[in-house]
This record gives sequence, structure tokens and C-alpha cells, in this order.
Amino acid sequence: MVKYLGYRDYRRLFYAATWGTDDGEKRHEVATHGMYRRRDTRREQLVGEITNNLRRYAVDAQHVGHAFANLHGLNPTDLNALLAVMDAELVGDPITPGRLGEQLNLSSGSVTALIDRLERAGHIRRDRDTVDRRKVLLHYADQGAALAMQFFQPLGARTDSVMAEFGDDELELVHRFMARMSDSLRAHRDAVRAARPESTRRPAG
Repeated sequence: MVKYLGYRDYRRLFYAATWGTDDGEKRHEVATHGMYRRRDTRREQLVGEITNNLRRYAVDAQHVGHAFANLHGLNPTDLNALLAVMDAELVGDPITPGRLGEQLNLSSGSVTALIDRLERAGHIRRDRDTVDRRKVLLHYADQGAALAMQFFQPLGARTDSVMAEFGDDELELVHRFMARMSDSLRAHRDAVRAARPESTRRPAG
């Protein structure tokens, strides 16, 4: 019988692969399978601590995002779509439905249903490209932007407070590090997706 891994199982595997476990017995069990890596030097320890910080930050950010989603009746795919639309707008390159589907690994029909649902709820809007009228661009709707700002504004204030503790040179270094780490993670994500058959593209929801 095949045992499917749950969310907690994946967290334990990822944690063990990057640093180890808190429990000595479990640590030994993982070590016998070659997943736990000893970190003897200060650099190795620092790499492990940074990796843990990134993992915890990602998990905590996901929890905050899910709280927003639950508050407004959104599912995880809805939330990821809104983030993709927001990220594209921030860099001045509004996302198309096709690019959104590729980013979320959704079929054409699923991404259309997703966009319809988010548009009806007032979170996003469709606009025609002013240059190529055949192209549809997705934007955050005013109502959706207002809801997001109301919820995330306190977190933004906390983030600004932390960043104020660091000088410009330090922030430049952190920015370069985070950009490279993000590129690395996306490259791995794309490799994982490419290794799966086309039929595994999931429905929205």
C-alpha cells in the first residue's frame, strides 16, 4: 500500500534535509538515511541557521497569507494568483492569463475559471492591452487592493521597522542574496514541474 505524505511529513523531510531535528532519536534515525548533514565549522552552522530562517519565514508568511485567504473566502490557488498579479504589476509588466496559468501550473480551462471567480469577487480586473488589443492583461481591482492593504498594512509597518535597523549597504547585500535564493528556488520548481507529465497539471481550487 502506498502511503501518501501529508503536510507535516513534508515539513519534517525538508527540515531534516537542511539542518536536522530537535529530537535526538529522530536525528539519529534521519542520520542513518543520510539526510542529516553535520555542520562543524562556523560557516556550515551559519548556512544551516540561514536556511532554517528562510524556511521558517516561508512557513510563517504562508500562514499569514492563509489567514487573509480564509477571511475573504479564498483558496490557496486564489491567493497564489493574486500574489502573481501583484508581483507582475509591481515590476510594471502586467501578467496575462496564459502566463498566470504557467506560473500556477494550471490548465487553460482552470485558469479561466480562476480568473472569472476572482473577477466576480472584485479582486482583479481584465484589461485589453493598449498596444495589442488581442492581449488580455490582469490587474488588481480597487476593491481587492483595498482589502489587501487593510489586512497587510500592519505587517508592512513591522517590516519597515526591521529594515530601518540596517544601513543601505547591508540592505543591498540582503537584496542580492534574496534575489539569488529566489532564482535558485524557482529554477528547482521549474525542474520539478518539467519532470512531471503534462497530465499532472492540476485544476484550480
